[in-house]
Amino acid sequence: MSNQSTEATDRSTTRSYLLISTISAAQEELSTSESSSSVLNRIAANDITSTANYVYSFLAVLGLVAGCFLLHSFVQTYRAQRRVAFLDCLLWAFCGVQLLLLLLSLHSAAHRPGFLKSTAAGCAALSFAVNAASLCALLVLVLIAYVLTLDPPSHALLRRPGVCAALVVLTATLASLLLAGLRGPREGLQSVEDCAMDPARAGVSYAAARLCVICLIPYALQTGLLTAGCVRQWRSKGRFLSGSEEGPVFLAVTTLVFFCQLFYGVALIAGARIVAGRSPSPREQAFLNVAEGVLFTGSAGSLLLVLLVHRPCRESLTGVLRQLRDCCRRPGGAQPNRNIIAPHIEITDTLQDIES
Repeated sequence: MSNQSTEATDRSTTRSYLLISTISAAQEELSTSESSSSVLNRIAANDITSTANYVYSFLAVLGLVAGCFLLHSFVQTYRAQRRVAFLDCLLWAFCGVQLLLLLLSLHSAAHRPGFLKSTAAGCAALSFAVNAASLCALLVLVLIAYVLTLDPPSHALLRRPGVCAALVVLTATLASLLLAGLRGPREGLQSVEDCAMDPARAGVSYAAARLCVICLIPYALQTGLLTAGCVRQWRSKGRFLSGSEEGPVFLAVTTLVFFCQLFYGVALIAGARIVAGRSPSPREQAFLNVAEGVLFTGSAGSLLLVLLVHRPCRESLTGVLRQLRDCCRRPGGAQPNRNIIAPHIEITDTLQDIES
């Protein structure tokens, strides 16, 4: 009996050991498959982010070149005339703010698909600067719509560039401070972390507030002003927007910036709802990175549109390209545009010839 009980105990021990071994092997296989699938998901997400970053980097370079050329053209115009029209001042201010946004976006182009390592306070300062610059650009577009609707502006203070600049900067700063308070962080300001300009963990309240303050409210003001301008010109049977050089470029730029800001705001709200207190997955983070690239693409595209649609800027670009073509032409080649001065022989009679 003792031998039978011993054999039964050994058999049960062996079965338990085999069962434990099978369970551990299955867990190892499951963890291996999960880790391999997570690695594949991360690689696919990095590929999406890198491809979008390459496209944005190309557009950003074009935008930087266009912005520098526009500022150079503005300086040359000011030196030649010593006076610039109010609408042109607003347009150049908009281009300068968009160029600043492109410079602020270099952190994204340089570190994607990774992130810039910074303290929480530094990352919050970057987000504040981007929000303030974006709102400044949209408020300048609101002023352009106001001037195009009421030309000249009915209020005397809005005819002064200094007053308009102070109003725009003050409004953008206060609104950006409000958004910074909603974004956080409220503690751990010196902790070093991956810097996301608008992290999904900031919450739906921040994303919704940003969408309203930086996109919906400025464009609601623009829509109201443009509607009033259309009604005013319809009653007077005049042309609205198409009658000025700034009208077409204003419509092109404000439409592009609106769709870029709207896409980024909606993507930020969707990301905040999906994450809901947890860390985003690689694909979700890739989607947010692409949305951020779309936001800054609006700045590069607006600078290119101003350069190509605005007639004085386009003529200045054409003149520069013509000069480059003339400089690169071979010295011995044909020169059909040379000004050939025809010889002019003038025969005059002297006083002696007349007397003879």
